[in-house]
Amino acid sequence: MVRSWASRAGARLGLAAVVVAVVAVPLALVVAPRAAIQGEPQRLMYAHVPAAWTAFAAFGCVALCSVAVLLRRRGPYDAVARAAAELGVAMTALAIAEGSVWGHSAWGVWWAWDPRLVSTALLLVSYVAYLALRSLPGDPERVHRRAAVAGLVFAVEVPVAHFSVLWWRTLHQPPTVLRPSLSPPIAPLMLLALLTSVAAFTLAGAWYVRRRVLQLGDRATSSGVVDHRGVAAGSARIIADPDSMTPASTTHEPTTAEETRA
Repeated sequence: MVRSWASRAGARLGLAAVVVAVVAVPLALVVAPRAAIQGEPQRLMYAHVPAAWTAFAAFGCVALCSVAVLLRRRGPYDAVARAAAELGVAMTALAIAEGSVWGHSAWGVWWAWDPRLVSTALLLVSYVAYLALRSLPGDPERVHRRAAVAGLVFAVEVPVAHFSVLWWRTLHQPPTVLRPSLSPPIAPLMLLALLTSVAAFTLAGAWYVRRRVLQLGDRATSSGVVDHRGVAAGSARIIADPDSMTPASTTHEPTTAEETRA
């Protein structure tokens, strides 16, 4: 089931991600105008914002799949949650690193105890803990259900990190696109470059999740422990010598000694 679900997109996701990325790079580096105040360092926005968006989308996917796991829905939801969490952690770390470089050029410091920075760092730590929770020993189904609960609890941090720049006084600029006024305060070419970069990151993230789900499915299959939800089950595996197994319907043939006694 995991492979049949994940193989539908195939290589088309990867190809689409590459094509959109090829378009996004010149838009971000050449076509989009230079920022009037921040200058060239502002072009980090075309990777920083898409990385943060992809992380938020990945964590949202974790929450949705966690609900499905808790409701015992059939499908590869647990594997998708794990893959999405891995993607979200990587993108959050990338966003923090890029933000540090951008902040140094704008504020003169690599780190500030700013609500947006602190809430994003807590988000990263929470989902690293989520992945660590998944690796704990124990009954696989219980581990997955505990991870699903954690995935729902940690999802609350996503809107906190996003709206922190609106709820508290902060050095960080307000949201560029997802803002209450729905009117991005940037030039049209900047917005085009940004949205194209967001699309490239999103497609690449979807490609990674698909590929990772396939790997997780193959790993579970090779170990012989997959149940109807794609969760390791172990107890269903039968270890026996095929030559010594006698079908229940086989007719018993009497031995020579039995014939003599008859």
